Amino acid sequence: MALKRVPELGLRRIKLLLDSLDEADASEIFNMSIPDLLRIEGIGVQCAKNLIKFNDWSLVDRDLDFTEKIGAKLVSITDHHYPALLKHIYDPPVLFWYKGDPTVLESDGLAVIGTRSPGKYGMKQAMVWTKAIVKSGLTVNSGIAYGIDSIAHQTAVREGGKTIAVLGSGIDVIYPARNQKIAAEMLDSGSLIMTEYPPGTAPNAVNFPERNRIVSGMSHGVLVIESGVKGGSMITARSALDQNREVFVLPHPLDNMKGEGNNYLIKTGQGKLVQSMEDILVEISYTASKETDLNVNPRQKKWKLLKLDEELISMCQLLEDEEMHIDQLSTRTGLPTYKILPKLLNLELQGAVKQKAGKYFELC
Repeated sequence: MALKRVPELGLRRIKLLLDSLDEADASEIFNMSIPDLLRIEGIGVQCAKNLIKFNDWSLVDRDLDFTEKIGAKLVSITDHHYPALLKHIYDPPVLFWYKGDPTVLESDGLAVIGTRSPGKYGMKQAMVWTKAIVKSGLTVNSGIAYGIDSIAHQTAVREGGKTIAVLGSGIDVIYPARNQKIAAEMLDSGSLIMTEYPPGTAPNAVNFPERNRIVSGMSHGVLVIESGVKGGSMITARSALDQNREVFVLPHPLDNMKGEGNNYLIKTGQGKLVQSMEDILVEISYTASKETDLNVNPRQKKWKLLKLDEELISMCQLLEDEEMHIDQLSTRTGLPTYKILPKLLNLELQGAVKQKAGKYFELC
């Protein structure tokens, strides 16, 4: 919480600082000298000085006290409840507040997004598809805004499923206020609401694009129910693409301007047209970890018979125990995804690796 209050630090630099600690406590950062801080990639002189000068611990204590007072709890990026997929985006929140059942954070989810003012077609499809998502065992992730978001959360609760709402405000500031009832119903049903913003934070416009990256980042993909060519849904779809997430899109009649953004995403190849839940399930591997143990191949893996360089061998060794998403491979190897993809293609051409739906890879 203190690191989030240090001027000019930002999430990316906080993540770099935390990664440099190995197993040490985060508080050790405030005991480091300027030369030690400057040895960490991405930390410049001004950031180091700001860390050394930081003395707003009373504000941190105030936030902690208020968090407890309102019945909220905290999850940091090092906690086991932290959503696994969210860790692998470029700028994951290092800390967030939540209310509800934290085990929901560990579930596999799909984001349901769309306009705040849907038409009859959009409202109907939001209910139909949310029911199908719940039936498939996935958690419904959204932003508790008016329109499609609200319908998705309410339908998930009504169908006995789990749903997560990501706020663009403090955990004690449900926005829009009219959706406080929806939030209460979610908590009563064992679902969860969460935010990266401290208690009391107002729903400022700049917060919502930042919120959207969390909605997509913690999900296996996003389903665009109904959207214009501009707005939050399109921002979330682009965020999903940047995060190597799948984007699923419902087609709309040509004379339906409320769905113009959907058709644009399909036309430009930025989203996959879906007509049934099966179209989504074949593209994501949310049961992969469960299937891995059931499909052990006793034969020697193909990669062991090939002459590979050290980087390729390292990737294959990582894939020995379980299939991995490309973001996980990037984190484990320290290589950016644009460098990993050609190497994986090389392995695939040699018959050593197979790409599965949702950008997961496994050994052959």
